[in-house]
Amino acid sequence: MIRIGLIRERKSPADNRVALSPRQCAEIQDKFTLIKIVVEPSPDRCYADAEYVAEGIELSDDLQACDILLGIKEVPAENLIPGKTYFFFSHTKKKQPYNQKLMYALIEKRIRMIDYECLMHSDEQRILGFGLFAGIVGAHNGLLTYGRKFGLYELPPAYSVRNFRKLTASYRDVKLPNIKIAVTGSGKVAAGVLEIMVQMDIEPIEPEDYFNNEYEYPVYCHFKGKSLYARKDDLSFHREDFHTQPEKYKCLFDQYLSKTDILMNGIYWDRHMPRLFEKTAVQRSDFRMSVISDITCDIDGSVPINIGASTIADPVYGIDRKTLVQAPPFQPTKDIIDVMAVDNLPNELPRDASQYFGQHFEKYILEELFKTDSEIIERATICKDGKLTRRYEYLSDYAYR
Repeated sequence: MIRIGLIRERKSPADNRVALSPRQCAEIQDKFTLIKIVVEPSPDRCYADAEYVAEGIELSDDLQACDILLGIKEVPAENLIPGKTYFFFSHTKKKQPYNQKLMYALIEKRIRMIDYECLMHSDEQRILGFGLFAGIVGAHNGLLTYGRKFGLYELPPAYSVRNFRKLTASYRDVKLPNIKIAVTGSGKVAAGVLEIMVQMDIEPIEPEDYFNNEYEYPVYCHFKGKSLYARKDDLSFHREDFHTQPEKYKCLFDQYLSKTDILMNGIYWDRHMPRLFEKTAVQRSDFRMSVISDITCDIDGSVPINIGASTIADPVYGIDRKTLVQAPPFQPTKDIIDVMAVDNLPNELPRDASQYFGQHFEKYILEELFKTDSEIIERATICKDGKLTRRYEYLSDYAYR
């Protein structure tokens, strides 16, 4: 028997997502007679405790008897149960300083830490994540910001409608102006953005047309791969080479800064990769962007005027193009760039996002739990038995006191 516990989220601010919905828990227990699911009560979860009880799922404040504990965000160090197997987004694999205390605790409490972010197929394609709904909400927020900034149309905040069906229903009577939108990235975040482009009847065009033409209706161009990056020496693009030597590439987006009204940024970025543009570009007379939805939300990252994460309640801040300092948003002027930089976007549609996440966990991960030598699980195991696994030994100077 494998006992799985759904833990209460304790990170502040509270996250309302969950790894498995009530119906998914019931379906798993029906399908796998050797699995028992226990849910720790929570006042913040997007599914009420009563919804789990209605599906016949046990509630308990004591998860000591569980073998595997599923969360979403980082578990505070003091709440970790020694010797257990945990799944959550630990945000430790890049040696994030703010989670070093957590990393120490994972080692010292002999936790087996399986990080959702590291669950991958053999080709390193990620299995689990909330990127699709981050893209959906991020694109919605970007369009909402543009409409509010210039007083052109109104859209409801995603969190106020609570589900994707109602969100898209709000688009029926909205007519967008003839704006040009740049979408960057090639993963699930970008897929979510593209879903909103379809729902809003925004037409796709190719980079050449985006650069050369203006249109009487809203259009977008999806920039990724060779349309976004090129080697500095011969202007070629090779995906594997780019991922192993990103410092040898330059970003081509600079030429589109004078063609773009809204940027929907969904690229993965680290400090070795070129930015989409530099801060000085914002001060150019031909810089056209007035709204940036920085969905991947790297502070001073691919969007260098991201000065920090915003919140669901207050998602947008302005950046003065001349001084590069923060300014009040939603001013009807292109001298102020409005930046949407929420770092927990899926929380605006938590039930949809949780359903999607749980569906993939059930499909690709659940059966791996019964294997004694699952490669998928091993690749994602950062530490166990009080030490780092071989794949993550590069964290030694970060993980051990």
